[in-house]
Amino acid sequence: MLAQKYGPWAFIAGGSEGVGASFAHKLAAQGINLVLVARKPEPLDQVAEQVRSASTVQVRTASLDLTAPDILDRVKALTDDVEVGMLIYNAGVIAPSSFLDRPLERNLRGVRLNVTTPVILCHHFGTKMRQRARGGIILLGSMSAFAGSRNFTVYSASKAFDVILGEGLWCELKPYGINVLSLIIGLTRTPKLMRGGGLKMEQAGHILLEPDVAAQEGLDNLEKGPTYIVGAHNRKWGKELARMERKAAVEALTNYSN
Repeated sequence: MLAQKYGPWAFIAGGSEGVGASFAHKLAAQGINLVLVARKPEPLDQVAEQVRSASTVQVRTASLDLTAPDILDRVKALTDDVEVGMLIYNAGVIAPSSFLDRPLERNLRGVRLNVTTPVILCHHFGTKMRQRARGGIILLGSMSAFAGSRNFTVYSASKAFDVILGEGLWCELKPYGINVLSLIIGLTRTPKLMRGGGLKMEQAGHILLEPDVAAQEGLDNLEKGPTYIVGAHNRKWGKELARMERKAAVEALTNYSN
């Protein structure tokens, strides 16, 4: 069923580990071929080999810097000869630090990664999906998008952009048979998070989602759109934040994240 609506190929940005890798395995099990891109080639190749061993789908990989100015040309070279029916944008870097203490270029890199490149890829693949009158787009959001918070200024702001981008595209592309979902996840047990202090977060009482749960709930809710929050505890937390005055929401999210 998924292959008919979103195949024969899916493009996953950030497909080397965590939620992106879970999406890869789940889509491959449905018979959808994969184009996986990420910065680090080793984990990317590992996921590709695992998928090939467990399925009969084709897998293409490319170690790409998604913030590079020529990213569209590189993506075209990788995909112009195949029909991409699904785009999953899972890329994102969480590196807490003060906005002013963080070098300007690193702040701008966060904007390119979470704002500029999603716009580029949604426009590129969305245009082709509209011509075929079918397709699906999932943009990974974050609970950080609900409010600003100390040490996550650019990350929170750029993830808020992704949520609103997805909601707007959901409205615009739905008449053309294209499903779009802003998938908001909270703290998730990914290698990246665990390297950055996931154990401390667990000890502090935070609930960590499993990547497979996030990916499955994303696929299950793609047709419902425009926005879905993964995890009952995150949905409850999101409602609480939405009811707060902005100052209180900023303070609450800061206390939660730092």
